Amino acid sequence: MLKKNDTVKIIVGKDRGKTGKVLRVDVKNGMVLVEGLNTVKKHVRPKKQGEKGQTISLPQPLYFSKVMLFCSSCAKGVRTRVRMTENKTSSVTLKERVCIKCQNVI
Repeated sequence: MLKKNDTVKIIVGKDRGKTGKVLRVDVKNGMVLVEGLNTVKKHVRPKKQGEKGQTISLPQPLYFSKVMLFCSSCAKGVRTRVRMTENKTSSVTLKERVCIKCQNVI
C-alpha cells in the first residue's frame, strides 16, 4: 500500500525509470499523484485585461499498478511485505513495511 510522502519508481510510460515523491493517494479510484512526473501542459487564458495567457504543466495521477515503492538500500523499485513487530517496553504490535529482497524497513 502506498502512502503520502513515499518515494516511488514509475515502471510504465513516458517517465519510466524515474523516481518521485507521492503527493496524494486516491484509494477509491486506485490512483496516485507523483511530484513532477507524468505532467501535461495546460493552456491558461488571461483572467484580467492586460494579463498574458500562459502554458503551465500539471502532474496527472497514475494507477497504482504503474508505480513501485522505491527501496533506498536496493536502489530499485521493490515489492514489500508487512512485518508485525512487538514493542519491548509496551505490549503494542507495530506494522512495518519490509523490502522483500534486502529485508530492510522502508
